[in-house]
Amino acid sequence: MKKIISLMLVLVMVFALFAGCGSKDKEGEGDYAGTIKIGVFEPASGDNGAGGKQETLGVQYANSVTPAVEVGGETYKVELVNVDNESDAGKGITAAETLVSQGVSLVLGTYGSAVAIAAGPTFDKAGVPAIGITCTNPQVTEAANYFRICFLDPFQGTVLANYAYDNGMRKAYCLSKMGDDYSVGLVNYFVEAFKKLGGTVVEEQFEQGNSDFSAYVANAKKNGCDVFFSPVSTEAAALIINQADAQKLGMPILAGDTWDSNVITGAAKGTDVEIIVTTFYQEGGNPEFDEGIKKWIEEDSTNLANNGGNTDLAAVTAMGYDAYYVALEAIKAAGSSDPADILAALPSVTYEGVCGKVVFLESGDADRSEAVVKKCNTETGVWEYVATQTVEK
Repeated sequence: MKKIISLMLVLVMVFALFAGCGSKDKEGEGDYAGTIKIGVFEPASGDNGAGGKQETLGVQYANSVTPAVEVGGETYKVELVNVDNESDAGKGITAAETLVSQGVSLVLGTYGSAVAIAAGPTFDKAGVPAIGITCTNPQVTEAANYFRICFLDPFQGTVLANYAYDNGMRKAYCLSKMGDDYSVGLVNYFVEAFKKLGGTVVEEQFEQGNSDFSAYVANAKKNGCDVFFSPVSTEAAALIINQADAQKLGMPILAGDTWDSNVITGAAKGTDVEIIVTTFYQEGGNPEFDEGIKKWIEEDSTNLANNGGNTDLAAVTAMGYDAYYVALEAIKAAGSSDPADILAALPSVTYEGVCGKVVFLESGDADRSEAVVKKCNTETGVWEYVATQTVEK
């Protein structure tokens, strides 16, 4: 009988030991004081689904590295609440309402300026702060509660125009998607800057749902243009690249940050299409970050699939990583998980991230003055660094 009792006591002690180990956190020792929810407002489907997944990966990796935040001397678990806004402005409003109803303290995202602009009033009404990661259209921060950590399209459009003109390009063919705030806006800023430099332009737009870009490529050639500028979604971009190769476009393609994706390098590999983009980060910029996230992506089949099947890093992923830590800094500065307190603390938050320092202007925009220019190596299918470019303010 004593042996049985002794055995039971040993089993209880072993169980308690393993149960205690299970309650430990990577960073903290012991149980959490509670949970703070951060909304991840990103597309996992639709035109911008590929980019949204890659941006989300950065947030998720940061959360895996730092799954807790200290507030008022207590350690709180950080829970990510993900919604798919489907790359659609109308559905994005519903997705934003879902996050609000889930009791998130603040929101990160979204990839795609049009959806961010549409959702802004929802976050304003609920009093929930939002931090845009790569939504570059100036209208995003017209919503009182929206901040962002990326550069803006007036700057990006000017960088692209300067690059084109400085490299001997004088006539630009500009293609955007009708009704898309991002591509229409960025084309407008490019055109304005390019014309000021002395260039001329041919402009066209395509409708939602279009999948045939043969006529647009043919028109660029017919009009004697020497650069093709089309800062559209990765889905449309892959189709444009296909036609550019089939018709032997014969001129460089320029685009903004949406084209910085392995979807693009995959489509361009093995072709004669020259592609140059402006973006936020070049792989190799922070070796420690690169090594860590690549390993994390490779070890999980879902992460690997969401990154396009390989470990090539998109700048939006690095920006998602930075955005998560900006959110943690805001929570710590607020000393609270209350959205109103975090909103009040956000303007004074600063953070040195892998993509550079984040400092907010009065507008809620980040004080960014540099863009990375890179070119696709169509033999290897990887991005190659060209320059870090700025323009005078």
